Amino acid sequence: MTDAEDLIKDLPEPDSVRRFLAGFAEKHPAKFRKLERNSALRSDVATLAAFSPLLAATMLQHPEHIAWLERKRGESVVRNKEELLESLARFSLTNSQTDAHTLLSRFRRRELLRIYLRDIRNLATIAEITEEISNLADAILEHALRLAKQELDNRFGTPLETDEKGRSLPATACIVSLGKLGSRELNYSSDIDLLFLYSDEGKTAGVGTREPVTNREYFIKLAELVTKLVGEQAGEGAAYRVDLRLRPHGRVGPLAMSVRDTLRYYQKEAAAWERQVLIRSRSSAGNEGLFKTFSGEIADSVFPANSSVGESLRSVRESKQRIDLENINAKGTNVKLGRGGIREIEFIAQALQLAHGGRDKWLRVPHTLISLSRLADRGHITEPELTTLSEGYAFLRQLEHILQMENGLQTHTLPHEPSRLRAVAMKMGFATDHKFETAVGEAMAAVNGVFKRVFSDESIDSEQQANAGKRDAAFRLDGPTNREQALPNGDANAPIERVLRIAPRFAELAAADASLAEFVEKYIYKDAPPEHRQAFSESLLRATGHREKLAVLRRTWHRQIALIIARDALNLIDIREAKSLQTSLAEASIDAALEIAKDEAGRRFPNSEPPAMAVLGLGKLGGAGVDYDSDLDLVIVYDDAPDANQHATRIVESFVNAVSAMTREGSLYRVDLRLRPHGNHGPLAISRDGFINYLDTEAALWELLAFVKLRGVGGDIAAAKDVETAAREAIHSRAKQIDPGELADETRRIRRGLEQNRVDLRSRRDIDIKYGEGGMLDVYFACRFLQLRDDIRDADGTRSTDATLERLHAAGSLEAEHFEALSKGYNFLSTLDHALRLAVGRTTRLPLANKNALAIIAERLNADSPEEMLAELSHQRLAIREAFDAVTQKR
Repeated sequence: MTDAEDLIKDLPEPDSVRRFLAGFAEKHPAKFRKLERNSALRSDVATLAAFSPLLAATMLQHPEHIAWLERKRGESVVRNKEELLESLARFSLTNSQTDAHTLLSRFRRRELLRIYLRDIRNLATIAEITEEISNLADAILEHALRLAKQELDNRFGTPLETDEKGRSLPATACIVSLGKLGSRELNYSSDIDLLFLYSDEGKTAGVGTREPVTNREYFIKLAELVTKLVGEQAGEGAAYRVDLRLRPHGRVGPLAMSVRDTLRYYQKEAAAWERQVLIRSRSSAGNEGLFKTFSGEIADSVFPANSSVGESLRSVRESKQRIDLENINAKGTNVKLGRGGIREIEFIAQALQLAHGGRDKWLRVPHTLISLSRLADRGHITEPELTTLSEGYAFLRQLEHILQMENGLQTHTLPHEPSRLRAVAMKMGFATDHKFETAVGEAMAAVNGVFKRVFSDESIDSEQQANAGKRDAAFRLDGPTNREQALPNGDANAPIERVLRIAPRFAELAAADASLAEFVEKYIYKDAPPEHRQAFSESLLRATGHREKLAVLRRTWHRQIALIIARDALNLIDIREAKSLQTSLAEASIDAALEIAKDEAGRRFPNSEPPAMAVLGLGKLGGAGVDYDSDLDLVIVYDDAPDANQHATRIVESFVNAVSAMTREGSLYRVDLRLRPHGNHGPLAISRDGFINYLDTEAALWELLAFVKLRGVGGDIAAAKDVETAAREAIHSRAKQIDPGELADETRRIRRGLEQNRVDLRSRRDIDIKYGEGGMLDVYFACRFLQLRDDIRDADGTRSTDATLERLHAAGSLEAEHFEALSKGYNFLSTLDHALRLAVGRTTRLPLANKNALAIIAERLNADSPEEMLAELSHQRLAIREAFDAVTQKR
């Protein structure tokens, strides 16, 4: 049997894959020969063809997309709107002869190849997939809006409005997304529901002899043109089906309205269901400030504080009953509109948000999974109901995606034909269609059970009676930025209140877990708080099922990190201890997640023995200096054995998902595997011999600099330490063969490149304490350069940067003058970085405009004022850069 046939036989609908490959070979013989030589890419292409005839046709029509996919297939992060806009700009340059309408449709299809491949391979959660699909729509809408505005400005001139002082200034527009796009939960084949707003009335500036037109006329034409660019069915089809029927006055209303007129409509004329639609709304393109103004003004109308709980629930129940009547004669299982379908989950979330959001602003979130989680935190649904709804939502949305990506149609009904049903079952991972249908029936029945409970007359009445007092007594946060909370004991000097003032990020954790504050208060002053590994072991012992284990893993981690934050904020531990605790928490998390991943892989592949695996840390984890919001830079190595690579890859995929996927319980860390051999083009895990051989023979100089801090951190720890020792020997042996001048030049080149790439994109007023001139990277690269040049290897003890500087100075590699500059400078920057992470979050730039945060940071550095702190920062950065240049022998 050929390799290709061996690959195809286990895919759904193998005959269609054979036809695709034969057609590809006939139409594009040169590209097919190249594809044959790349087994990994061939596997991905065949899998896409098996799961989606739509994407198979796309690859046949545009074979250049496959070469692009080869470069992008290893990406493991959600691309945001800005990144996709940049890609779209490059795509438009290389397709400059293509009309804009076709360009947008073609770009969307190309991006779906990458997104759907991640979806099929289970490399992302349903929340991540729908977020990226939504980001793609945002980017396309933004691009279309810019094109349309440019055309209309050329025809009519810039639209103008008059401010309060009588000054003329440009009027702006915003595209508001509703429904699934509004909540960042877009499907592959969803309509996009849009609303066009503009800032104010006025006239355009006019062009030449052409008379100006009113802003109303201009922005209506803008809405028409954007809709045509994005939604016209011509050429290669539309990028999206655009639905404008949810705008004020529906089909008879203008396509665009001013913010003022739109507010007036929703506050005085709109029906209740129209305001309900705005629960899931946001700015997708244009001036986001317009939407903020609109949403801020309309929020109290969408979530009225005096609304009746019973009426809110009855109103939504009646909407669902109308849907049921409309579909009473529908045949087959509809996973969206049927009983127990996706719409019931959405209606549960929206109804309870309407019922309680007027009095509890924290519930006002558009995303279904997040809203369900918050409703459970407030006690409006039970934890078992939350599990039922969240798992049902993920399962049914995945099934919906499988159905829609077959031919790109907006379908939600299971096929009747046995062969097609069997193919869908295989794509969902079921061995038989009977087991698949049973699973669908059970999931929908469970969802419908919760729906009936929430919307029963008895439940509505009891909910309304209990609302007044049940949750008012509980510890509550109305949002991450609200620090004036009623604490359990009402003491303004309570430790939790003081933590909230110093570390507002703590509020996000406390808001998501009503019992977290009590847990922290219980252990905050104890000498021996819960040990990380023991906490994971005890909590996971009670968990059953993969998803429950992931939820428990996250909840336990949140409590452990919250306790560290609280003790740190109150100065009960110093910076070194805070980093040490976070490092041990990261290592315990890695081991716990790895065990969960192994169990899941064992369940899916019971006849395959998992290989021994070692996890190696780089960066802050390698140097045992993990801090708040640090990424985990990892290399994962396994013992070579038959089929070990395939099994290890499956485990790593599940492991990364367990640690970094964003779920309703949040995530733990961002896992970065890009420093592994061959980067994104390399396997996710590598054999021990393969890794050492790579270091011996292939690793580039920049990789040697990165691998200096390699450390065994998890998995089979004995094997990890063994690999660490062998790797260190290979790294330093290679370094001895490199001319010191070449090593110095390359160190400076890499450092300067990072500085330019990160800092030049930002405002010149920003102070980047990591990437900027004289930042922490100067110290890191100086240390690693000297370690490689002089063969100063990391010891088994502390590997922190300050300890490494001490060792380099003691060994004579670092002169006293430069040691003092780097050591003092690093201690200052490290303290500043830690305070910045505690007070603000994940950023390397000082928040110069946030005076409150700047004052908190300055206070933690014992500076008399922010100005004094900034002056000292300038002094230290200058000294660090001077020492870095001297150490690397700048010529």
